[in-house]
Amino acid sequence: MRHRIPLPAELGTHFSVRDAEASGVGRKRHSARDLIRPYAGVRAAEAPASFIEHVECYVPRLRPGQRFAGRTALRLWGIPFPVRWTTAEPLDIAVDTGHSPPRTVGIRGRCIASGRAHSWEIGRVPVVDPVAAFFLCAAELTRVPMTVALEALITAADNYPGLHEGRPSVDVERIEQRLLEWGRFPGCGRIRRALPRVRGGVESPKETETRMLLVDAGLPEPEIQHVVRAAGRAIARVDLAYPQWRIAIEYEGDGHRTSREQWRTDIRRQRDLEAAGWIVIRVTELDLRDGGSALVSLIRRVISSR
Repeated sequence: MRHRIPLPAELGTHFSVRDAEASGVGRKRHSARDLIRPYAGVRAAEAPASFIEHVECYVPRLRPGQRFAGRTALRLWGIPFPVRWTTAEPLDIAVDTGHSPPRTVGIRGRCIASGRAHSWEIGRVPVVDPVAAFFLCAAELTRVPMTVALEALITAADNYPGLHEGRPSVDVERIEQRLLEWGRFPGCGRIRRALPRVRGGVESPKETETRMLLVDAGLPEPEIQHVVRAAGRAIARVDLAYPQWRIAIEYEGDGHRTSREQWRTDIRRQRDLEAAGWIVIRVTELDLRDGGSALVSLIRRVISSR
């Protein structure tokens, strides 16, 4: 049975014990069984399930100068990370060097040299800037995920899936400047090696993965977001293209399958491209598995036929 003493409305659905006591809630009430304890010093009406719910549960316990960093910040900004989030993943919280990071179950405290990370807010959630979040995760990223993350950081596309709107604008030159400012840190060499292959204008992680798959297989690098024109007008903008052979490569995410309007648009675009003499190769997640050898072989054959 739920406790009969109501909590002050201003506490909301999750709150720190510190805030509860400041609102006149006694220990007996905030320790009652009807409240969940997702983190030490935090109470919630219901157990958090999603990533953002876990973050929001901990926000009331943050002290001045603490902000989310590392994987947590990267996920909040929407930058792709190769490991799917689970409830077992601790929240990364950073403080400037010289201050004590939090030490509690479910939290990974870390220190960042003063001035390295810029503080932002996503809603009411304090977070380090996207580049700092990425730098803190660099040692965990292999070659392809590294490039995916970098291209998500610099893209100006407003339809890149999952990216937080209002994020600070970043380009390769700014990342290079931040590398100089940070000096040596785990993964910095990987970032420097990845930057020459980073391209702007990418609109999804799978576009990056597909392009890298083709280049790694020895095929020419396709153009990104190529605009196809016929009879003096633009008929389509394709994910990847070999204009010299009139080959369009389109990655089909779930949105292309579940949206009726998108499905109809895709059919019309393919018809227009084929009428203009283009070959359209539609790629799915299945094509990228196991090294994508079948997809590479298909594209080689199509190039040879042109």
